[in-house]
Amino acid sequence: MINRSAENETDRRLFLKSAGVAGLGVVGAGALGATTAAPAGAAGISDGAVLNFALNLEYLEAEFYSYAFYGHGISDKLTSGKGKKGGVIGGKKVDFKTPAIYNYAKEIAWDELHHVQFLRKALGGAKVARPQIDLQNSFTAAATAAGLIQPGQTFDPFANENNFLLAAYLFEDVGVTAYKGAAPLISNKTYLEAAAGILAVEAYHAGLVRSALYSKDLQDAARAISNARDSLDGKGNRDQPIGTAKSANITPTDGSGIAFSRSAGEVLNVVYLNPKSVTKGGFFPKGVNGTINKSA
Repeated sequence: MINRSAENETDRRLFLKSAGVAGLGVVGAGALGATTAAPAGAAGISDGAVLNFALNLEYLEAEFYSYAFYGHGISDKLTSGKGKKGGVIGGKKVDFKTPAIYNYAKEIAWDELHHVQFLRKALGGAKVARPQIDLQNSFTAAATAAGLIQPGQTFDPFANENNFLLAAYLFEDVGVTAYKGAAPLISNKTYLEAAAGILAVEAYHAGLVRSALYSKDLQDAARAISNARDSLDGKGNRDQPIGTAKSANITPTDGSGIAFSRSAGEVLNVVYLNPKSVTKGGFFPKGVNGTINKSA
């Protein structure tokens, strides 16, 4: 059940100890090494590798929301770990005008911070460091690709609450598909349940952001972002806009009412802002830390 609890044998011991299950003994070898560049979703990926992949994404979200609401990033003591630690480019406090959106931002910032804390505690000594994160040039590139701005212009996600919501929309839908896509890779039921809990929170966030965008009549901008995301992650439709003025689409689902999935590699295509197989770019200029670091 805990055969793949971390990225190597030493990490597994630390992982089990930090999770309070050290008494179950030492698990066998077989997980991929932490320095191996593995294609996301490859067979044999450990639970620790999957959770570290999630931690990279939570670092990104936590930094974005922390800057947006508080005007500063997360505590430096929450950024250490394996791999190359990087800083954050850009970020500032948003001047929220709508009380409801101010409170939404406050709650989501709290949630994302605690996701980072939870995953770091669960991973123990196996946790990866925060990689370099770009909250400035990446959004401009994404907005340009979506057609929200013209080449040479700049998109500042912190300039106002509308820009903030569009930037949050870029993250939240991806987070939902990422956790759903990762679920089959997790063998430890304890960690699978925890991941399901985080997935539920990300889904609440996504629905909230989509609803706020809809209430502000930002359907066209949201559609442009949805189309841009969908152009990055390969064939198939894994994305849906928020609807039209006549018909809302707050919960993007397939014909069975089930949320879409993305493999870890497809998620990296989106956050690297590149449809090709690469190991860095976009929001992570130097790549993510851990075994899973290559886009599909």
